Amino acid sequence: MTQSGKAGPIRAILFDKDGTLVDFQRSFGPAVREVMQQLSGNDAAAYQRLVTASRFVEDGPRLLPDSPLIAEPTSVYGVLWATALGRPANATLFAEIDRLLCDATTRHLTAIGDPGTLLASLAARGYRLGLVTNDAEITARAHARKLGLDGVLEFVAGYDSGFGAKPDPGPVLAFAQAAAVAASEIAVVGDSVHDLAAARAAGAVAIGVLTGPAPSAVLAPHADAVLGSAAELPAWLDSR
Repeated sequence: MTQSGKAGPIRAILFDKDGTLVDFQRSFGPAVREVMQQLSGNDAAAYQRLVTASRFVEDGPRLLPDSPLIAEPTSVYGVLWATALGRPANATLFAEIDRLLCDATTRHLTAIGDPGTLLASLAARGYRLGLVTNDAEITARAHARKLGLDGVLEFVAGYDSGFGAKPDPGPVLAFAQAAAVAASEIAVVGDSVHDLAAARAAGAVAIGVLTGPAPSAVLAPHADAVLGSAAELPAWLDSR
């Protein structure tokens, strides 16, 4: 664990989802393969174009660290998929992708540790809790329900919820308003630079976790603290 920076009170915690509470590769690897197969049908060439655009590896299956699916919303990587499929890059395609991925990732959903117990313990300590992801809101809510988090989350936002997408500060500021706290009283916990950049831009505390593809050397310059996983958060809060 590395730590620096802000030492004001924290009253609310905004969690990223994939790579922070959800094992991204185990949940999305097989799901992305299924969705690419569905979208390409019997067109093997189109499937291979999707594989290339997604930086997808059949062995695993998994997505390479520079895959646009790891941190970008559907509105970004969906354009690449549209080109691969020869379809218009429009809201209809993006909604189809979101619906298919929601179903597939929820079936394959694999948690990191025990997020239900973790978030319940934080809520019992009085922290206001939220979830923000560059995934679609329907997927975020489906995953939260399956993980047993919907009872403790006061705020859930995806790229399509109307607050913008990370690294923009909009989702963090929307959570601050929903939780009735100052942005400086929020800890944003995530595994990517996008998460930490959104926190910094909003004036929140940026907490990196090492359960995603980014190593400490990548996260540390953008973080107020870097933890091994979200499970270390209660001890970190106690140590402040």
